[in-house]
Amino acid sequence: MIPKFKEWLVESIEGPRTPGLDEALGYHIASGLSVCESIFRPGSKAHQDLMAKARQDWEAGLVGLGPVDEQLFSQTDLGLSAQWNGTEVALDFPVFEAEYHGKSVELGKPARGGAKKYHVYVKNPATGKVKKISFGDVHGGLTAKVSNPAARKSFAARHQCHLKNDRMTAGYWACRINRYSNLWGGKTYPGFW
Repeated sequence: MIPKFKEWLVESIEGPRTPGLDEALGYHIASGLSVCESIFRPGSKAHQDLMAKARQDWEAGLVGLGPVDEQLFSQTDLGLSAQWNGTEVALDFPVFEAEYHGKSVELGKPARGGAKKYHVYVKNPATGKVKKISFGDVHGGLTAKVSNPAARKSFAARHQCHLKNDRMTAGYWACRINRYSNLWGGKTYPGFW
């Protein structure tokens, strides 16, 4: 866990922009994580601040980002904001929708249910087709103890979460399930599950 990360996370939820963004951006770069795979809940203030900081530092030539991030920052308004009716609004916050077997689905947003405990729809970058990935306990008897730091650490070590970077696999999503507050009643937890 990043030193002082927990304190910064509380500040970012409760207060304005904080200097901890440098630390969060550094964590993404050092870990080889795309800033688009933010450690923060997508759409949250902390997530939007991270996108803004990454764009600002990338445009100033202070950081080198991966090809996906560079393409997004060079071809979209990701990380930029504007005032609308007195409110600051993110200009380009992608909410990807796609079609899977004739049904409109959201990409990259895990949900409960399906063949296993959870499922997520992901677009295969090689084929452009949407794939449904099911993961979790088959019969629903096991519980994910995402609020327990020791359980998260043990799960991450056992499943080698630091090596799982392919969004097209169940392991990738199982390791990151703790980041999706819609599954846990509005709370997110840092690190891997």
